[in-house]
Amino acid sequence: MTQGLLPFKLEEEGGTAKFTGLAGLFTYLELAKGLGLLKSIANHVVLRRDGQGWTDSQLVTSLVMLNLAGGDCVDDLSRLEEDEGFCEALKQAELSDLPRAERRQLLRRWRKERTRTVPSSSAIFRYLHEFHPDESARGTVKAWIPEAPSPLVGLRRVNRDLIAAIDARNPQTTATLDSDATLVETTKKNALYSYKGFKSYQPLNVYWAEHDVVLHSEFREGNVPAGHQQLRVLEEALSYLPAGVEKVRFRADSAGFQYDLLFYMARGDHPRFGVIDFAVSADVTTEFRAAVAQVEDKAWTRICRTVQHKDGTVEHKETPQEYAEVCYVTNRQAHSEKNPTLRFLAIRELLNEAEQLRLPGMPAEQLELPFPVVECDGKRYKLHGLVTNRHEMPAVDLIEWLRQRCGKSEEVHAIMKEDLAGGTMPSGHFGSNAAWWAIMILAFNLNSAMRRLVLKDHWVSRRLKALRFHLICLPGRVISHARQLILRVAGRDSYSLLNHVRRRILCLAEAT
Repeated sequence: MTQGLLPFKLEEEGGTAKFTGLAGLFTYLELAKGLGLLKSIANHVVLRRDGQGWTDSQLVTSLVMLNLAGGDCVDDLSRLEEDEGFCEALKQAELSDLPRAERRQLLRRWRKERTRTVPSSSAIFRYLHEFHPDESARGTVKAWIPEAPSPLVGLRRVNRDLIAAIDARNPQTTATLDSDATLVETTKKNALYSYKGFKSYQPLNVYWAEHDVVLHSEFREGNVPAGHQQLRVLEEALSYLPAGVEKVRFRADSAGFQYDLLFYMARGDHPRFGVIDFAVSADVTTEFRAAVAQVEDKAWTRICRTVQHKDGTVEHKETPQEYAEVCYVTNRQAHSEKNPTLRFLAIRELLNEAEQLRLPGMPAEQLELPFPVVECDGKRYKLHGLVTNRHEMPAVDLIEWLRQRCGKSEEVHAIMKEDLAGGTMPSGHFGSNAAWWAIMILAFNLNSAMRRLVLKDHWVSRRLKALRFHLICLPGRVISHARQLILRVAGRDSYSLLNHVRRRILCLAEAT
């Protein structure tokens, strides 16, 4: 009987050989072990330390590997379980370097014979539910952030250890932190509506630009404003920085325009880092517009954008935007002489009214624009504000430095929600989703370490989609011979790449 349109026959493999379609995922297991991720999970996440069945390390590691392999829901774990070759590698990762007594203890956790290598979806759901926070203190507060339960704090400490291991291989003395929230749309019954009118969750992320890692992330309900308690989140993020960091800089959008946060950084209230240099998008208030309108036309300077071509040449292109220093003192700043002096910049762009979208018959004065505008000398401009404590930095450099955050933050959010499993919440329970998000962060940072510490060169800028095509989803055959696991891959290029990656991981592991 004809099976399909093309002239080939489909048969089930009946031999004893174990095949894998995820040969490159073996190297991520090695990297996780080399950076101490598996040991850190066992140390800090203690839900299953003295229990039976799956350990915390087995459960969390399976979900990290699921993210990297491309799964975006708990049921996708069955795909990993069906990959017999990868399951053999996962068993080796669990048992390698363990003393005989600990191996026996691990096997005694099962009352019956263990039949799976990867946890089942029901086991994962039960495990995630154990991360649910205490909601007794919720009351009638609308924008409520629950206190993180100890298992979730444990996952954050695991992320701290992973980042410390990355920093130990590539030490940085400066940490540029970008704070930004993102909306994760969902249809879960218990989810709350965001300011955009749909149900969502709204995690607040603190991204470390020099290492391309997420230093800290707080999972929040969708109705919590992005600027809510940003100072506390920053203080938590600063506590996760490795000991070698000496200087911190901070960037944020207008959600970071919180006076307690700005004054804290400008005064140098942090006991370890002191003054934190920052640039934050300022709120365009009525008072700020009035101050901008008083700036003379000759005080505005055209912004030039630096473009670097592939041949190495640099070109400076003028943009339609202009900037100027603004003499502006907020009411909060003027409340006390002890408050630090802040520097405000304004960026404007002339609006061509003829090009603005207007419905037929709509008067010009009824046109509402989705951004703030200001009128100067009879002309209307799109307006953007910037506040900073970096008084010595040239304005054009300051603007460019702040804008480096914008595109990268959106890219990081896209990777979290599209390349990894952060865009699909597994449960209607807030704590389960918070744990799912925290484990996704571990996968994000592990992949960043693979690109920047192991692969390097042109791989640094590649998205996870490219790594799955060229590295993770390589076919192979796993053979057990003479108490040794052998992975055979087809093609010299694939063999050379995997061999190179393994040597680099070995060097990283031996570096400490």
